[in-house]
Amino acid sequence: MSPILELKAVTKSYGTGAAKTEVLGGIDLAIEDGEFVAIVGFSGSGKTTLINLIAGLDMPDNGEVLLKGKPVTGPGPERGLVFQSYSLMPWLTVLGNIKLAVESVHPDFSKAECLKKTQYYIDMVGLGHAADRHPTELSGGMRQRVSVARALAMNPDILLLDEPLSALDALTRAKLQDEIEHIWSQDKKTVILITNDVDEAILLADRIIPLNPGPNATLGPDFKVDMPRPRDRTAMNANANFKKLRADVTKYLMDVGKAAQPQSGAEGTLPNVTPVFPDQKTPKALVEASRSHTNDRYLEFFNLKKVYPTPKGPLTVVDGFETILKKGEFISLIGHSGCGKSTVLSMAAGLNSISDGGIVLDGHEVTGANPERAVVFQAPNLYTWLTAKENVMLGVDRVYPHATKAERQDIVEYYLARVGLRDAMNKPTIDMSNGMKQRVGIARAFALSPKLLLLDEPFGMLDSLTRWELQEVLMEVWDRTQVTTVCVTHDVDEAILLADRVVMMTNGPHARIGKIMDVDLPRPRSRKALLEHPRYYELREQLLGFLEEYEHGHKGKSEKAVA
Repeated sequence: MSPILELKAVTKSYGTGAAKTEVLGGIDLAIEDGEFVAIVGFSGSGKTTLINLIAGLDMPDNGEVLLKGKPVTGPGPERGLVFQSYSLMPWLTVLGNIKLAVESVHPDFSKAECLKKTQYYIDMVGLGHAADRHPTELSGGMRQRVSVARALAMNPDILLLDEPLSALDALTRAKLQDEIEHIWSQDKKTVILITNDVDEAILLADRIIPLNPGPNATLGPDFKVDMPRPRDRTAMNANANFKKLRADVTKYLMDVGKAAQPQSGAEGTLPNVTPVFPDQKTPKALVEASRSHTNDRYLEFFNLKKVYPTPKGPLTVVDGFETILKKGEFISLIGHSGCGKSTVLSMAAGLNSISDGGIVLDGHEVTGANPERAVVFQAPNLYTWLTAKENVMLGVDRVYPHATKAERQDIVEYYLARVGLRDAMNKPTIDMSNGMKQRVGIARAFALSPKLLLLDEPFGMLDSLTRWELQEVLMEVWDRTQVTTVCVTHDVDEAILLADRVVMMTNGPHARIGKIMDVDLPRPRSRKALLEHPRYYELREQLLGFLEEYEHGHKGKSEKAVA
């Protein structure tokens, strides 16, 4: 039986002369009719270029792309494509955008039949409440859901998915993964999924193929997913085949990624200077309490509440959040979207007022923003007209006023080198990738020598492979500083990898702590070592079980916070 799709010795480059960039170098690929293939790779490895060649949106320099034995010369309706970035008709509603696709595939449908089919896909992506909204009224994730529904409504022979779920929250992503698998199992449609999520690839695919880093990227070895369908993401956690395959694919990707990285060289030494933070006024009651303060009660959240006024009355988002951190402890804060994780973090940062209760850090009440509490957001918020070095220096100049200019420069260069930017510290941040910008944000936070480091999904905008790399960077720098840290994340593996304890929040409104899990795994940690540790999947199962319990919005088995 001939493959439905073949790529033979395909190469692709852009530009000419000294500006020429070799992207793909000799791609050979054969995909059978009805096969589900996942191609995984790093950002910039050429995944989107590859999918564009298959879609007929671009032509190879050499070699050929064959569909059912015939050369691909342009796009066609037999190949449905969902881009990483959505492309919708802005003058049409959600219903109108999807209905357009249904009408093109089913021109003989009555109005009622067309509407029913359209409504099916709207409900499938959870947009029933937004059917009459226009794209400008939707979030980025909601727009991507419309794009996915529209492509599925076209009913193509081959579905090409270019990281279609990367902009979605974890619950919506899981729902669409299940729907894509369900549709595939019914029609046995040929699917090529471009993803950077190894778990997503294992959950959906028959075969996983790595795309090695460029320039002149090539395909790596096939990894066959020999697991029965349908695959349950929670049950897979206890499956020996899943664990081995996950470890094998992860190890391969990390090895080829590391081999492609340039060596950064020596980082230098850190000057022995002490930061100076603005004076704080401490309430009399806390002065007395702080006399018995020890490192075991370095950061304390007590009966923390956040209430927002709404037209329908007060809305209590966080209700009675309480926990205590030791000095130097790293906790991960996890829960579903809307559970108040970022609200707790923003109150700890002093960026959001506290409705009731309080937060005490090192014997002082948190009452406003202060550089002693450094924050790394999902977007690093850099001054794009400044270099990486100049961005970090802005904070260093403020908290080290008594240090010499040379000492402040040494501090900045030390941390930029630690995060892998030794050779790019004089580069304007506007010319940097998202991953490089986030490295600058991490260096800036550590360079302040804060008492408390607050991380609000710092890797949420990055592909999972870049995220792995920056998690290693974060752990390496944290191991040296031992700064007390709170990290908000929705990523189970990230929570376990980084933390001493994982604090799990119940669903909002009235969210609070539902469970706290000790991560009794040795440090320093690496992702490779973690995948081989006998306790890792037990801890992962606890977290997945908690999140599954709250998946559908109920209050769980227990509302009592665990201290």
